[in-house]
Amino acid sequence: MRILLVGAGGVGTAITRIAARRDFFERMVVADYDLTRAEAAVAAVADAGGARFAAARVDASDEEAVTRLMTDERCDVLLNATDPRFVMPLFRAALAAGAHYLDMAMSLSRPHPERPYELTGVMLGDEQFALDDRWREAGRLALVGMGVEPGLSDVFARYAADELFDTIEEIGVRDGANLTVDGYDFAPSFSIWTTIEECLNPPVVHEADRGWFTTAPFSEPEVFDFPAGIGPVECVNVEHEEVLLIPRRVKAGRVTFKYGLGEEFINALRVLHQIGLDRTDPVTVTAKDGTRVEVSPRDVVAACLPDPAALGDRMHGKTCAGTWVRGTRDGQPREVYLYHVVDNAWSMREYGCQAVVWQTAVNPVVALELVANGTWSGAGVLGPEAFTPRPFLDLLTAYDSPWGIREQRSA
Repeated sequence: MRILLVGAGGVGTAITRIAARRDFFERMVVADYDLTRAEAAVAAVADAGGARFAAARVDASDEEAVTRLMTDERCDVLLNATDPRFVMPLFRAALAAGAHYLDMAMSLSRPHPERPYELTGVMLGDEQFALDDRWREAGRLALVGMGVEPGLSDVFARYAADELFDTIEEIGVRDGANLTVDGYDFAPSFSIWTTIEECLNPPVVHEADRGWFTTAPFSEPEVFDFPAGIGPVECVNVEHEEVLLIPRRVKAGRVTFKYGLGEEFINALRVLHQIGLDRTDPVTVTAKDGTRVEVSPRDVVAACLPDPAALGDRMHGKTCAGTWVRGTRDGQPREVYLYHVVDNAWSMREYGCQAVVWQTAVNPVVALELVANGTWSGAGVLGPEAFTPRPFLDLLTAYDSPWGIREQRSA
C-alpha cells in the first residue's frame, strides 16, 4: 500500500510515528501546506523505517494539485488528517485519482435556516454520502469518520450489536478526561477550530421512531462515571458524526453523543459565540498604519491559543473515549460501557505525542492495515460500523492499545 497523508499537524505527526512501527505499507508521503511541518514529521521517524516516508508540500484545498501528487506518487489511498474544511476537496481528489480515501471527520453541516434547534439542515457527511454512487461505480472505498470519535466508538457500537445484545434501546457515545495543562487556564487538547464547530452547532439526536432531530448546544447534561480513575464528569450533547453514522447499520431506539467539557470550557465557548469569534467568514480589520486585511475570527482564536500538539509535556491525566449501550440479552436487561483509555504519560513516553492526538491517530492506522491485508474491503462511502468489528479490536490490542468493557449492570 502507498499512502498519501495530508496534514502534518498533531494527529498527522502521531500517525507517522505509529505507522513507522508497522510493515503493512510500502510508502507514506506526508504532505502539508507548510512543508517544514511535513519534513519535521518525516524526520522524527528517520530511525524507525524512515526510508518509507517522504515529505511534500500541497494545498489541501487545491483538488487538482492533490490529484497530481497522488498520481505522481502512485498512491493507493488518501488519509485526510486536516480539519473538516478540507474534507470535500480531498474527498473529490482521491476519487479523481482512482484511490481509496479515509478521514477522521466528515463534511461540514449547516443548521436548518428557520428551526436550527429542532430540525436538521445539511447534516455532517451529507455531501460525502451524496457521492456514494460515484465511489461504488469506481469500485473504491471511502471510509469516513475513522478516528476515535467517530471511529472506534462506531466499532464499539457494531460490536455490541453483533456480540453483546439481542436488542438495543440506546447507544450513547461518551467522551471524558481528567487532563490538565500546566501554565494554562484554557488550553484545548484538540483543534480549537474543530472544537468550536462541534460544540456550538446544534447537536443531533437519532430516535428510531423520529429519525434525526436537533437540540440546543450543551443540552441534556448528565454526570457519567469514566473508568481508569478519571471518575465522574458532566457530559452534554454535542454535534458529532456517530449519531449520523451508527443508525445506518445498527438498530437502536436512540443514539446520542455527549462530551465531558466542563462548565469553564462551556462558558468560554459561549462567550466566543456571543462576541462573534466563532465565525468563519472573514471580517475586515484595519491596522494602526491603515492597512486593511480580511481575517476569519475563528482563525484568530486558533492563532492565540497554544498548539495542542505541543502541550504534551505539560499535560497530565488520561482521556477516555467509549460507547455506552443499554438493551437486552437473553431476555434480561444489560448495560455496558466499551471504552479506550490513553494515559498522557504513556503516550508521551512511548511516542512523544499527547494523549488526545495519539488516541485519534491510532485508529486510522489500524483501519488502513485491515484494508491493506484485505480484512476490511468494500466500495462506496462507508462508516466504521459497516465492517466486522472483531478484527479491528484485536488488531488495536496488538498495537499495544487495549480496550475494555465495563458492565454497568449485571445481565
